[in-house]
Amino acid sequence: MSKPDTVRFRYNQAILVAAIIAFVGALPLANASVYLLPVLLVPLAVAIWAWRAGTDADARELRIRALVGQRRIGWDQVLELTTDQRGRAVARLDDGRQVILPAVRGTDLPRLVEATGQTLPDAPADATGQ
Repeated sequence: MSKPDTVRFRYNQAILVAAIIAFVGALPLANASVYLLPVLLVPLAVAIWAWRAGTDADARELRIRALVGQRRIGWDQVLELTTDQRGRAVARLDDGRQVILPAVRGTDLPRLVEATGQTLPDAPADATGQ
């Protein structure tokens, strides 16, 4: 389970519902022949991925979860959090690699930074002084 100070980002759970519906829809096809039983594995894999995949962040590290396995990245390895052209959050690491953070959008970056225990500086006032 996640700790109270861990921020979790997950994909929309409608994907899980769609995978369950696809599984039920594939049952008649799988019952038609034993050779078609592996068809059930596709919606099952999508359901597990939808339930599990995402990004967890706390004061120590980022944890990127996939269908199978996870990757831990310490905050000391992260040089910058930014977005790509599609609006997804990206962590630029000290070794030059870029890691797309699953289920984290660019608009979620302030929440992600707050998980580290730090705060973002206030945005500067615009030129009109408002």
